[in-house]
Amino acid sequence: MVMGTEVGYLGEQLIRMGIVTEDQVKKALDLQAKNRAKGIKILLGQALTQLGFCREDDIARAMAKKWSLDFLSINNEGIDMSAANLITPEVAMKYKLLPIRFKDGKLQVAMSNPNDIIAIDDIELMTGYEVQPVVVVDRELNAALQQFYNMSKGIVQQDDFEEEEEEINTLEDDEIDEKPAVQLVNQVLNQAVRTNASDVHIDPQEKYTRVRFRIDGVLHEITQQPLKMHPTIASRIKVMGGMDIAKRRIPQDGRITVRIEDKTVDIRVATLPSAHGEKITLRLLDRSSKILTMEQLGFPEGHLKYYEQAIRLPYGFILITGPTGSGKSTTLYATLASINSPEKNIITLEDPIERRMEGINQIQMNVRAGMTFASGLRSILRSDPDIIMVGEIRDMETAKIAVESALTGHLVFSTLHTNDAPGAVTRLGEMGVEPFLTASSLVGVVAQRLCRVLCPVCKKAYTLTRQELISSVPDFPLDPSEEEITLYKPVGCMSCNRTGFKGRIGVYEFLRVTDTIQKLILQRASTNEIRNAALAEGMNTLRQDGLIKVKKGITSMEELLRVVV
Repeated sequence: MVMGTEVGYLGEQLIRMGIVTEDQVKKALDLQAKNRAKGIKILLGQALTQLGFCREDDIARAMAKKWSLDFLSINNEGIDMSAANLITPEVAMKYKLLPIRFKDGKLQVAMSNPNDIIAIDDIELMTGYEVQPVVVVDRELNAALQQFYNMSKGIVQQDDFEEEEEEINTLEDDEIDEKPAVQLVNQVLNQAVRTNASDVHIDPQEKYTRVRFRIDGVLHEITQQPLKMHPTIASRIKVMGGMDIAKRRIPQDGRITVRIEDKTVDIRVATLPSAHGEKITLRLLDRSSKILTMEQLGFPEGHLKYYEQAIRLPYGFILITGPTGSGKSTTLYATLASINSPEKNIITLEDPIERRMEGINQIQMNVRAGMTFASGLRSILRSDPDIIMVGEIRDMETAKIAVESALTGHLVFSTLHTNDAPGAVTRLGEMGVEPFLTASSLVGVVAQRLCRVLCPVCKKAYTLTRQELISSVPDFPLDPSEEEITLYKPVGCMSCNRTGFKGRIGVYEFLRVTDTIQKLILQRASTNEIRNAALAEGMNTLRQDGLIKVKKGITSMEELLRVVV
């Protein structure tokens, strides 16, 4: 899109569309002339946007009218990667264009200059499709081109063992020297790292292979590829993971370490035979990502004070609860990082070790070799620990040893799968831990969920009256003077991969085991009785903490209701 190549037309068109006034066009022309006198060439469209009289998309719409072409927003419409992949990144950068989708059998191409006949002819020859140029905002096209180019960069694989490296090189050279598969896998891994995806799912369907990313806890379909490519994609990934490419009917596990954009990323690979081929799941762990502080995790200020008191006790049992994928491990790592010091002997039992921490003794569970949480916990008690972290309480034996360790002078952290903090107390009882042991050892229980954070670039404000809000959410934290409240909802843009959200934040409740709670535990009180007593003592529930974050504009009401009942 060439802004302002015909000054008269562009100015007249923008005036006709009611976007600018004649006076504003004159001011822009004056700015153009001043820059020209300094030897700086700027287009009329650029002058208008610099002065704040119109936006880039206004210029693009005006030029689209001139050329009788469609105007599209890449932010809103997205890019069909199966269309983009018809050309190489080098071609895209050379001609400043990108195929973005198919429409009525034609290939729609976002172009910097839709009048470039040579570029159009070349793309038609390369792709075999009739090209239909579309006008987009320059900024959006440049961002999309940069992303497309970065996604296709080669990745450097790092191998821990020389023997494996030799075997991989031989297999790669002999059996799967398939450029499209190698390029696609590189592209998928690059894009996954750029979008901060935690998992990649490559699923063979009846007619195509579907690639999905889990971004901020939610799966998004990224692209569809021809099913005939799936065997070579699977072989490429299995070779990288040091797996047996000949075995396709049994599940396999592998591990890849790659370097992408100055990040060292550990990838756990799992394959699973399915009706149409092997389903491949990749779990991405960024070694270079920093451990967050408790404040960054989103711990509410009131709870944080009590939690920090609890984690600095010389002994006791602290539980982190929540479903799978609720950020329990992240909270544990942040906790251990905050109390780690040379004076403390910290030992962890993990399955698997998700991130390595300096100064902490981390032990990987190995059930086949007889290394379970229970046996490991017995062993580490003989290694003079001050602080113990048990990845998960899975059975009565582990629960009892953990509780007894807390009673004998150790600070013990662990996780449980329960819906809320009071539920963890009764769960220990159900697992066979005597109430007097739980009451004596337990000092606090954290329950948590993860909510997606609204994208700061595109989130949209809307206003509700007090009555409207109370009728739908009776427990919303409103001040007596608030008659109207502004909340936010997701929109979607290039910055957030059109999801409307960017990153996640924790929603927490912290149950302090006070004298009152101890008495209720000894009486084998129900979860509801413990909850009511904790609320009376000032505990905020998950929902209350979430509603405060909605009120602050951190997340949306719909997102909170998705993760908290």
